[in-house]
Amino acid sequence: MNSKRRVFLKGTLAAGTVGVAVGAGLLTPSTVLASAREGFEAGSISDALQSVMGSDSHDSGDITISAPELAENGAVVPITVESSLTGVTDIAILAAANNTPLTSSYKLGEGTKAYVATRIKMGESSDIVAVLKSNGQLYSSSREVKVTIGGCGG
Repeated sequence: MNSKRRVFLKGTLAAGTVGVAVGAGLLTPSTVLASAREGFEAGSISDALQSVMGSDSHDSGDITISAPELAENGAVVPITVESSLTGVTDIAILAAANNTPLTSSYKLGEGTKAYVATRIKMGESSDIVAVLKSNGQLYSSSREVKVTIGGCGG
């Protein structure tokens, strides 16, 4: 019973501290998310890449995209992206036919393996594009996925 009281007190102290920081303007999530928001609201692949990573990419055979050839449900399409490139700092996954193509963007820590596994929404059949930033250069690869039941639009 005493440990529950301590956990409760620690939680309220932490929440109070965060509340004071937000009230004082020290913690403003909207400024942190503003740059990422532009990429997720972009209507084309090139606009999304420009706002998230800074420039267009070059095709690379060193990127492997694992995805089903035929996705039974576009609302949940499993995607795995991995690469043998060294020095990868960013990975972005885009669905070309979606209204907003950028589905996810990841910042990797120094020395981490270039590997991401996720599930994305696809409105219709299209190419999945994976873009990696390695040593200041952008590399991309794509794979076609056919969707039988709509995910984003129906």
